[in-house]
Amino acid sequence: MDPVSQKLYEPESVADRAREDAARPGPPYRIAAEKLASLSGLHLHDAQLDRAALVLHYGLAVSWAPVYMLLRRAAAQGPVTAALVTGSAMSLVADELMTPAFGFSAPNLEYPLATHLRGFAAHLAFGLAVAAVNETAWWLLGHQPHMKTATTRDRRDSQR
Repeated sequence: MDPVSQKLYEPESVADRAREDAARPGPPYRIAAEKLASLSGLHLHDAQLDRAALVLHYGLAVSWAPVYMLLRRAAAQGPVTAALVTGSAMSLVADELMTPAFGFSAPNLEYPLATHLRGFAAHLAFGLAVAAVNETAWWLLGHQPHMKTATTRDRRDSQR
């Protein structure tokens, strides 16, 4: 996800970059680590806060993998659809809602549109990466997601 975000950052205008830099209070995961440590009564030094921020960053990412699996297994979505829905949902819930709501970033309107679009595209790439890992693991293990299929009874009921 980060390489995609970095590549998309390169063509952004100087004005958009300046507006984003002015709005950003710091790395959101670092701010989250600082706030959580403070709420817990912990006094962490910089290296500990950096590790905690990394744990939060990757922990959030890992927590979204089951969304992909659920979409593949229970909702019977194909891999690309499930990947794009997973990435979109993560972008909207984590980046656009939770992060500013908890004060881990500035309010959304302080950032240029390019920042939001770049984040959304990077999260789509994240969803595709989650799909690639899951589909590869299922293939290597000789398993496929159990797709929900219509039973004879379901078909009969839908024809009524």
